[in-house]
Amino acid sequence: MTATPHTLPEVVSPEEWQAARDALLAKEKAHMKAADHLAAERRRLPMVPFTKPYEFDSADGKKSLLDLFDGRRQLIVYHFMLHPGDDAGCPGCSLIVDNLPHLAHLHARDVTLTVVAPATLGEIGRYRTRMGWDVPWVSAHGTGFTEDCGVGRGFGVSVFLRDGDDVYRTYFTSGRGGEMFLASHRYLDITPLGRQEAWEEESRGDDAPSSWWRRHDEY
Repeated sequence: MTATPHTLPEVVSPEEWQAARDALLAKEKAHMKAADHLAAERRRLPMVPFTKPYEFDSADGKKSLLDLFDGRRQLIVYHFMLHPGDDAGCPGCSLIVDNLPHLAHLHARDVTLTVVAPATLGEIGRYRTRMGWDVPWVSAHGTGFTEDCGVGRGFGVSVFLRDGDDVYRTYFTSGRGGEMFLASHRYLDITPLGRQEAWEEESRGDDAPSSWWRRHDEY
């Protein structure tokens, strides 16, 4: 998209800009406080036992769901859309994995993050090599784990808590819930042209949501 004059912000004096910025800042603070309350409510969700003896394939051999915690109390699983026979992973899922944080910051808070896909370990390995990722992955091929998490052929994020050797699922999100993991979108959202998608605002862009996403080696 090429910006045209009517898509650009109004030009004002420094004083007018500061007044507008201060007004927006008050709304941003209110939004952040509302998000804090929502996060607290999310933490208080009830949990459900996950007791099935899954056997995931990993580079280090077979692993159980308990093994995926890697000794920590909390586990985040990203359900990646790479299925048996796929030549490449989903562009949207690939965008999310590109946006993952340095895992040391999660480990410091007793959290392990693992990507899980229904594809075979060999198929996962080939795609990981292409994308240059070193985040932990396991294959759920043949386990029923993806189906038991209600993901189907889509994507999602599951959160698990370990209490001793007992494992519980505490949270799940999919669809637009995945946007909270896209740091790239948070940067785009502070720019004047935003994501340049048609739904945002009139004259900001013509693209449908997610239609411009590509794997990072395809732009």
